[in-house]
This record gives sequence, C-alpha cells and structure tokens, in this order.
Amino acid sequence: MQEKRKMNTKTLAVCAMLVAIAYALVAASHFLLPPLLPAAAWLKYDPKDVILAIGGLLLGPVPALLVTIVTSVLEMLTFSGTGWIGLVMNVVASSAFILPGALLYKYRRNLNAAVIGLLSGAVLMTVLMLLWNAFLTPLYMGAPREAVIAMLVPVFLPFNAIKGGLNAAITLLLYKPLTRALRSAKLLPARESSSRNNATVVTLVTAAVIVAICVAVLLILRRG
Repeated sequence: MQEKRKMNTKTLAVCAMLVAIAYALVAASHFLLPPLLPAAAWLKYDPKDVILAIGGLLLGPVPALLVTIVTSVLEMLTFSGTGWIGLVMNVVASSAFILPGALLYKYRRNLNAAVIGLLSGAVLMTVLMLLWNAFLTPLYMGAPREAVIAMLVPVFLPFNAIKGGLNAAITLLLYKPLTRALRSAKLLPARESSSRNNATVVTLVTAAVIVAICVAVLLILRRG
C-alpha cells in the first residue's frame, strides 16, 4: 500500500513537471515563433503536444489526458484569446494526437507501436481539425462558412499535417533522453527490459525522414 502511494505521488510529480514544460513551450511559441504559413499568420506552430505525447508514452492515456486538460486550461486563463471554444479545440486536438500512441504503447512497448501510434495521432488530429474548422470556426470567428471551407485544403490541412508530423518526430527524439532523466531522478521505475541495439539508430532515421518530409512540404507551400 505504501509503495503504491509512493508511485502515485511520483506520477503526480511527473504530471506537474510535464504541465510546466508544456505550458512554457506553448507560451513561448505563442509570443516568439513566426507563423508556419505566411498565408495564415494566425496559425502558430505549437510544440506542447510533444510533451503531452511523451507523457502518454510514459504514463499512459489517463494521466496524459489530465496533463492535456490542465495545460489547456492554463493557456485559456493566461494568454489565449479564444475562450472556452479554444479550450475545447486544444483539448480535442491534443488528445487526438497523443491518445493513439499512448494506447498502443501501453500494450506493445516497442518502437513500431510508438511510431504507428504517433503517426496515427497526427492523422487523426489533422482530420478532426478539418472537421472543426469546417463546422465550428465560422460560428465563433464570424467568418463566412464558404471562406473557411475554401481554406481547408490549402491552409488547414497542410498546417495540421506538418504540425503533427514535426511533433511526432520530436517526440521520438526526446522520449528516451527524458525517460533516462526521470529514471535517474527516481521518478520512474527502473527499465523492465532492454531494447534492441539498433533501436536508437532506427528512431533517429525515422524521425529524420518525418522531419525532412515536413520541411519539404513546408518549403513547397511557402514558394507557392
């Protein structure tokens, strides 16, 4: 019982740390990062999903969802100007990205499950955001629905696909170093099994390929 309570305390500590990092990233990106697409200056790349996805891989879907909600509420209460609608959008988008990977990795803790889960999350988030923008953006922005629908393919689709791809790749790169750091701090239990020797190389190559594709698509869009 005491050991279980100790683990719960450590899980809460990790969740609090993830919330702090995710909030710092979203705040920094909001004020410092330029827009990905010049044609849509209001759409900013947001790396907080990297931290939320790492939380999902580390702790499972439920703690990751808790971290997502708390981070989104903090964002709404401080610098976000989109109110409760923006809060719901952030929770839906981030949950769609992180939950497939968290669920798959919970039952199959290997690189394939992580990659498939993260890429599935990127696709799911992109699709849900297309539906969100098609049906709800005209209501809370006061924009004509026809104008919003006309932006779905040239603006919203590539933006969310690039964002999801970059966040998936960065998650793959940061997951192992962050896990080792948390284990060194005794906030996570010791590793249960050793990974294959080529896992690091495969991870690096996979992440590099995803980043290269995202950057190539982004450059094409900027030139267009």
